[in-house]
Amino acid sequence: MEIGVFIPIGNNGWLISSTSPQYTPSFDLNREVVLRAEKYGFDFALSMIKLRGFGGKSRYWDDNLESFTLMAGLASITSRIELYATVAVLTMPPPLTARMAMTIDSISHGRFGVNLVTGWQKAEYDQMGIWPGDDHFKHRYDLLDEYATVMEELWSKGQSDLKGSYYTMNDCRLGPLPSRQIPLICAGTSDAGMKFAARHCAYNFCSGNGEMNNPRDCADAVARLKACTTEAGTGTKALALTLIIADETDEAAMAKWEHYKAGTDLDALAWSRAQAGADKHAADNSTAGRIRRREPLPNSGSRLVGSYATVARLLDEMAEIEGLAGVMLTFDDFVIGVEQFGQRIQPLMKSRATLADKLAKAA
Repeated sequence: MEIGVFIPIGNNGWLISSTSPQYTPSFDLNREVVLRAEKYGFDFALSMIKLRGFGGKSRYWDDNLESFTLMAGLASITSRIELYATVAVLTMPPPLTARMAMTIDSISHGRFGVNLVTGWQKAEYDQMGIWPGDDHFKHRYDLLDEYATVMEELWSKGQSDLKGSYYTMNDCRLGPLPSRQIPLICAGTSDAGMKFAARHCAYNFCSGNGEMNNPRDCADAVARLKACTTEAGTGTKALALTLIIADETDEAAMAKWEHYKAGTDLDALAWSRAQAGADKHAADNSTAGRIRRREPLPNSGSRLVGSYATVARLLDEMAEIEGLAGVMLTFDDFVIGVEQFGQRIQPLMKSRATLADKLAKAA
């Protein structure tokens, strides 16, 4: 099983709560998280891009670093771990993103990839005057298909002449070429999103339904992606976004979760639901659709809460899901969480049993 970490580029991580660990993102914090992740053999680290938060008592995601800048800095101080930055495609033309990615590929010596987001939250873009209109909701994966095609052509041939509905390239050039065809990631949950991922991406996030300690929470989404890749004749891998809250005992870990639940930021959740409601075309299984239906809890994705042994066992059960390549982890406290995972959880995982040999060879 591949293991990644969704690093804390936004304040308070992935818990929408005023009683969870509160912190402001910084390069120093993310450097500490990623260096520890690399030390413990994590396969990759990814940072999102968020341009406007949800507010509320916790000021959820109101503070955010910029993804490409952060990952360029991390690329210069790491040596093994794969690194992924995120682009909000409405904010940058694809040739510029392609050039930035090529540059970080050079910094990292071939360890860099790009996560693509189409934009479900209108306020992120409207605040800057670049929202293209609500028709974007309906056509966003058509736009993204052209966006990815331009970048793929530039990375493989150094030239693109694509004449599309959204982008027009006039003998657009890029050089030098990156060391490899830079991998793409997305988080397509709707049918259109998964079909896009199957055509263009190395990985796609397959979200679970939020059922506590259910290691098969994401299995249906993984199966849907598998069907799309079979139809497309590609090999896009599934990743499950998973929150870990661990402690010495199941009871101690569950007490943390109950404490975080008590501080659930209902105002921040209400704001995000209102933003998701702007997309009148959103399918129930899309990001916006899922946000509209989410329970009033501090985290809506897959959650593993328990002792170190319990979490290790549940991750091993997840590894048995056909088509699931790995998990992208978040933690309540990222520095402590990565350390707990490396020291206490990973050594108990059968699905990571070969890691010691891998780290020894890489040393």
